[in-house]
Amino acid sequence: MPADGHLITLESNFKHAEVARENINRAGLAHLVEVRVGRAIETLPQLAKERYNPFDLIFIDADKLNNPEYFAWALKLSQRGSLIIADNVVRNGSVIEANSDDPSVQGIRRFNELLAHEPRVSATAIQTVGSKGYDGFAIALVTSDN
Repeated sequence: MPADGHLITLESNFKHAEVARENINRAGLAHLVEVRVGRAIETLPQLAKERYNPFDLIFIDADKLNNPEYFAWALKLSQRGSLIIADNVVRNGSVIEANSDDPSVQGIRRFNELLAHEPRVSATAIQTVGSKGYDGFAIALVTSDN
């Protein structure tokens, strides 16, 4: 992060936000990191109203049902050269199960479809394997301004 950079994180769980703030303070980074509490689907519109400069990096790891909406917000808050990373896009392979009615799977499917057809990004998904099974993340490079 550049010397004049700023990190904003949105956390829906108050307890998790408090733990994050404590760790950020202990690391001496409180002047660089802001933790906002609330569901991202509700706090993103406020963030957009504040008219920050476009973000260089946006990491999406929230309720998967709303990933398509988070991706739309990420595009609004980014610029050419920004990276958008979305976690949990493989979900142990359940995204390819045609008859899955899991809302999280449905959200990831819609997100993947939007990502694949979005002309303003160049993207790929990478599968990961570990102790929690297999999952993956998507990385999208914003290639044109909004």
